[in-house]
Amino acid sequence: MNFTPLEKTNSEINAIKTDTAEESSLRGFAERVKDVSPSATLAITSRAKEIKKKGKKIINFAAGEPDFDTPDFIKQKAIKALKQGWTKYTPVSGVDELKDAIIYKFKQENNLNYNRSQILVSAGAKQALYNFFQAVCEEEDEVIIPSPYWVSYPEIVRLCSAIPVIVPTEPDNDFKLSPTLLKTFLSPKTKAIILNSPANPTGVVYSPSELAQIGEIAVRNNIYIVSDEIYERLIYEKEHISIASLDLDVYKLTVVINGVSKSYAMTGWRIGYAAGRQEIISKMTIIQSHSTSCANSIAQYAAVAALKNQDYPQRILSEFKIRRDYIMKKLDEIKISYVKPDGTFYIFCKIGGDSRSFALALLEEEGVAVVPGIAFGKEGWVRISFATSLEEIEEGMKRLGRFIKK
Repeated sequence: MNFTPLEKTNSEINAIKTDTAEESSLRGFAERVKDVSPSATLAITSRAKEIKKKGKKIINFAAGEPDFDTPDFIKQKAIKALKQGWTKYTPVSGVDELKDAIIYKFKQENNLNYNRSQILVSAGAKQALYNFFQAVCEEEDEVIIPSPYWVSYPEIVRLCSAIPVIVPTEPDNDFKLSPTLLKTFLSPKTKAIILNSPANPTGVVYSPSELAQIGEIAVRNNIYIVSDEIYERLIYEKEHISIASLDLDVYKLTVVINGVSKSYAMTGWRIGYAAGRQEIISKMTIIQSHSTSCANSIAQYAAVAALKNQDYPQRILSEFKIRRDYIMKKLDEIKISYVKPDGTFYIFCKIGGDSRSFALALLEEEGVAVVPGIAFGKEGWVRISFATSLEEIEEGMKRLGRFIKK
């Protein structure tokens, strides 16, 4: 394929020279940001939008958010908050009404007891994670991250000047962190372990016995457990168990991260929360007070309505299950292997070879966007999101089958 060089005017060339000169005069960047990569999910999505602008129909299997609109009962709570003038700063850690709803949710659904001083409401679960690692990590501290992992885990750890220790897991064990693997990668510098159940990108769910073994190792070595449970209400045949609920000693070392983004179709509202020992949460709150301060006040009151309604997540779960089962059937037909997702709205598929090249070729040739596995630390795989309509999924799987045949 031949590319014709673009002709530039003298003014454009001078502008480039000026920009280059200004860039070279910069004093440099912090070491902690030099190795941080942008989100591969956003990169694929951006390229998909470019192709879409040219008039090509894109099937988006890359999205990390539900395609449903935020339900009306949540919107009405936000409207009420606006009308009543709840538009000022709130306490940094969140309004009491939301904290109480979170505490009640933990008690009823997870058998966990917290008080208000143990809860921090943040601008999304991602900020809660960032607050935690800023609070506990020092330079050269190590954080164990099972691979495949959510794309932001290693980057958040790096931004906190700590070292992400990537632990490769295998499909034969459903990509779960085993006690043997965990012990192999422990060191005197290990500060924390990240657990994500249900997991992004694989959708696997840890059993109580698997969690208990990991918790025992963490207690024996005095290591924090970061339990990311953002997808807990999107589980199909299994049951969610929070590792913090298994043992008092584990409870003391665990910070539970959650939010309303995935289960209530509220990704843009940016409400996440963390729960843990008061000493940890207070430090996280101080950090947040000097970064974003409180989470959005209107969104906080909307989240109260969300957490008090346990029916809505079940309704979208039913739809996701139909989509999941359809995709698995089609993958079986075109002979692509995968790990059966117990939860989330993702399915991790084995394609072999260069996952980035595969994803780009699939996007360019068939207009189907998937996320390459290398972004999750697992080459040779891709993540398909079924957070789109069944009609779109049917068309997307037809295109994928055609691409595989070619």
